[in-house]
Amino acid sequence: MRRQDFHYQLPDELIARHPIEPRSASRLLHLAADGLRDCQMLDLPELLAPGDLVVFNDTRVIKARLLGHKPTGGRAEILIERVLGPMEVLAQLGVSKKPRPGGEIRVGEGAFTLLGREDDLFQLRWQGPGDVWSLMERSGELPLPPYFERAPDANDETRYQTLFAERPGAVAAPTASLHFDPPLLAALEARGVHSARVTLHVGAGTFQPVRVDDLSQHRMHSEWYEVGAATVAAVAATRRDGGRVVAVGTTVARALESAARDGELRAGTGETRLFITPGYRFAVVDRLLTNFHLPESTLLMLVSAFGGAAALKAAYAHAIAQRYRFFSYGDAMLIDQQIQTDA
Repeated sequence: MRRQDFHYQLPDELIARHPIEPRSASRLLHLAADGLRDCQMLDLPELLAPGDLVVFNDTRVIKARLLGHKPTGGRAEILIERVLGPMEVLAQLGVSKKPRPGGEIRVGEGAFTLLGREDDLFQLRWQGPGDVWSLMERSGELPLPPYFERAPDANDETRYQTLFAERPGAVAAPTASLHFDPPLLAALEARGVHSARVTLHVGAGTFQPVRVDDLSQHRMHSEWYEVGAATVAAVAATRRDGGRVVAVGTTVARALESAARDGELRAGTGETRLFITPGYRFAVVDRLLTNFHLPESTLLMLVSAFGGAAALKAAYAHAIAQRYRFFSYGDAMLIDQQIQTDA
């Protein structure tokens, strides 16, 4: 398939640049085997069955954007992609001229020294008070998606984190989980729906455009994930009892599918560059709860692989016509895999 197969036109006013309250007040478009249904997130318990398993991503967004300057005085922006250790990171650099190895970028009372380069990322060592975690807490800001076109405010400190955010390391939120609040979770529990967790630290590459037209030439960015033994056991029990595995977000889907590359879900950690496009056969996920994604993005390609490219294209056209809210703070879709006909 080609990149332009996943293009669509979105009116700017449908981009959700601020969250709504409460979290579960979002709309939900259900893409079922027999067509589309306009629902609300609070309808989710009735759309699931007792014994189903919803799987969440427990990653936490870090304050990964740092502003600094070069020794010459030029402005520099650092977007930390991965914390390698207490004093070292992989990061994107926003500077007029990339520094050479050994060059410095000043941040507050310390400086990052450039050690080398890994693809599009730069390996940096922090030299200053505290470690990189404490530096981000006192000097960093949340790296909101570029389409927000604004700086983070006090509300984003809590609303751009999920209720499950426990393990710091992501530079973007697993946005499908942003719709869940205590009343919705209580309703799911009362329905007899079970839950489990995985971790996938979402990288900044999730917002990077696909730059090649031939998708077979695209190289996916790497993300760290962990699927624990308890989650593997929960999936096995759900299968045994006839329930369905519901991935809450594309990050959960990638983590589960990455941990089942040989067809069997196994506990463990690793790096994944899994690029899911139409034609992929899912080994673990039965249903997918997800937000509406950017045109020509790898995330839109993944959901098209899950639900069928033609069905997803029709669903997005419906969502635009019905004025759904798009992207990170937007509305959600529940996709049933059995509608897949063209993948």
